[in-house]
Amino acid sequence: MSETRHTKILIIGSGPAGYSAGVYASRAMLEPILVQGIEPGGQLTTTTEVENWPGDTEVQGPDLMVRMEAHARAMGCEIIGDIITSLDLQKRPFTAQSDSGTVYTADAVILCTGARAKWLGLPSEEKFKGFGVSACATCDGFFYRGQEIVVVGGGNTAVEEALFLTNFASKVTLIHRRDELRAEKILQDRLYKNEKIEPLWFHEIDEVIGADSPLGVEGVKVKHSKTGQITEIPCKGVFIAIGHAPASELVKEQLETHHGGYVVVEPGSTRTAIPGVFAAGDLTDHIYRQAVTSAGMGCMAALDAEKFLAEHE
Repeated sequence: MSETRHTKILIIGSGPAGYSAGVYASRAMLEPILVQGIEPGGQLTTTTEVENWPGDTEVQGPDLMVRMEAHARAMGCEIIGDIITSLDLQKRPFTAQSDSGTVYTADAVILCTGARAKWLGLPSEEKFKGFGVSACATCDGFFYRGQEIVVVGGGNTAVEEALFLTNFASKVTLIHRRDELRAEKILQDRLYKNEKIEPLWFHEIDEVIGADSPLGVEGVKVKHSKTGQITEIPCKGVFIAIGHAPASELVKEQLETHHGGYVVVEPGSTRTAIPGVFAAGDLTDHIYRQAVTSAGMGCMAALDAEKFLAEHE
């Protein structure tokens, strides 16, 4: 028979938003339960050096998340390695079913399930993730000073990343499978005026190539989408910019979403349309998508939840 556990605050997800919410909710003596989800620690566990986390000139992404988890535990947050498979937000207390069979009921829920970069799905891309293949120019562009790099995509994200990367790279090749961009015209104008960027139309990446010892990208093989001809382009970094997908599957039928699945919250808060349900971090943030902003929103969510519970006791 499955176990049922009740908590005042159930935090779903364990990136910077989840752990920060855990710290603040614990300090408010609310004894939260945090369920880590399918990727404990979130997207930062798949990066290496992080140089934009305040207080650390450089820190390894996985190490930072280990520290954040330890901090939340030290404050009294109960952290459980499990996955929430379904969530009923129709009435309070809210009910969450987990993969292990445990049922959680909660007076308030903080959703911190994050977002995932969309990838091409190539084995060679997977091999070099974190070692030359990235989905975040603001995270990793700094490491390619004076190098030639490649950006894949044709929307706003791809063009913004390509423009940003010209601050570091000697050359940026923008690879797009069509011959026109989907990005806003003002971004396209900036891209075409930038002498460091060279668009490569009607191409897609066939393979990422590189060295094994040490692991690192040395180039890409690209295929012409019409002729099938393969060309090799030397580069040290490959940035995949074909969009992000928020992990909103649990709530997409229950909460309002926009911009491709990001959960809508009240401006300036983490409150969703359902009283007692809060959303923080990349799940709701389609603009910034940074660890530090996610952590800030986790703090906001815990404070919003604390206020909600105080008003409803």
